[in-house]
Amino acid sequence: MAMMRTFTSTCIALLLAASAALAQNAAAKAPATGGAVPAQAATAPAAAKDASSSPALEPQGFTYNPEGRRDPFISLMRRGADDRANNSPRASGLAGIGTSEVSLKGTLASHGGYVGILQGLDNKSYIVRVGDKLLDGSVRSISADAMVILQQVNDPLSLEKQREVRKLLRQTEEAK
Repeated sequence: MAMMRTFTSTCIALLLAASAALAQNAAAKAPATGGAVPAQAATAPAAAKDASSSPALEPQGFTYNPEGRRDPFISLMRRGADDRANNSPRASGLAGIGTSEVSLKGTLASHGGYVGILQGLDNKSYIVRVGDKLLDGSVRSISADAMVILQQVNDPLSLEKQREVRKLLRQTEEAK
C-alpha cells in the first residue's frame, strides 16, 4: 500500500513538473505585449501557437484509410451478411428475401413431395417448392416438418462458400 502511494505521488509530481515546463516554454515564446500575458497564452503549448499561426489549416475530423485492412468501425456481428443486397434495390417477391428473413409457417403434401409456406418480414406468405431461389440461396429440400435452404456465404475468410440452413415448422423455445 505504501509503494502504491509513493508511485502515485511520484506520478503527480512528474505531471506537475511537465506542465510547469510547458507553461514556461510558452511564456518565453510569447511576444512582449508590454503588460501581463493573458492566462490562455501562458498555459497554451507552443505547438498549438505554431499551428494557429500557419496559413494552411489542417482538415477537421477523422478519415480512415484501410489500405487492404478491414475497417475496424464495421461490426463483426454481421460478418457473412450479403452487402450487395443492402446496397442495391431488391427484387420483389421471394427473390428479394434473404434466408434469415423468412420463417416456415406450414407444409403441404403435393403430387411429388412437399410444398412449403414461408412468411417474410413483410408478413406476406410465399409458396415455395424445391429449387426455388431466394436472395441468398435456394430451397434444397422440404419435409413434413422442416425445410432446408442452401445459403450462399459471402465471407472471404470462410472456407465454406455454402451452408445448409434448417427452418423448422414448429420451433421449440430451445431451438429459437
